[in-house]
Amino acid sequence: MIHADNKLAAIILAAGRGKRMNSDLPKVLHEVGGRPMVTWVADTAREVGAQPIIVIVGTGQQLIEATLSELGATFVPQGEPLGTAHAVLQARSFLENFEGDVVVLSGDVPGITAHTVRKLLRRHTETGASATMMSGEITDPTGYGRVIKDGDGHLLRVVEERDTSPDEKLVTEVNAGVYLFRAADLFRTLPLVKNNNQQKEYYLPQVLSILLEQNKVVTVEKAENYREILGVNTQTELRRVHAETFS
Repeated sequence: MIHADNKLAAIILAAGRGKRMNSDLPKVLHEVGGRPMVTWVADTAREVGAQPIIVIVGTGQQLIEATLSELGATFVPQGEPLGTAHAVLQARSFLENFEGDVVVLSGDVPGITAHTVRKLLRRHTETGASATMMSGEITDPTGYGRVIKDGDGHLLRVVEERDTSPDEKLVTEVNAGVYLFRAADLFRTLPLVKNNNQQKEYYLPQVLSILLEQNKVVTVEKAENYREILGVNTQTELRRVHAETFS
């Protein structure tokens, strides 16, 4: 049930198979700081007052539901994993009448804090944006989507690692996998996303490009601490996040 006074909903992406983890355990259930990493993300969603909270799940759905049983969340299966835009689209029917903003969090980016999400929300509100994304500076950006801006610092596009040109590979401002959208703009735009990329997936950052083409306001908030935006795709990255963010 969505109450009219709710201004913020959350979607947590937790459907990734995590093949590179070389483990039968769903990726988001691997532990950092003594807890499954998705629980840190769920706590952040709850701390910023998001309601409802929708968790997009895939392989290991029952284990994830059991882990987050006290969250009071709605769990929605993605089915075939066709990319982050496709994952978010699965939440549309649950937010059809929602008139606020939607924060999208990645279950494999466990360091993101409520303080940083609130900063993102402030920028989103102050600029009247249709969408606001979180970025960060990382010395070695390998594996991350690059944030491409014009000479005035305005967002042009986000390019996934596999689709980057040699010049774009040198960009050290990366996509944190955390976004804020006006719900109406998000769900109106998601069906327009195409999968014309190396992975043949529907990427959520393409929503930003489409909104820019429609002359909507899209802004970027850079995280103060790169440790908050470190993502996990491998056991090595898991150890790095644990050592740098949770130790």
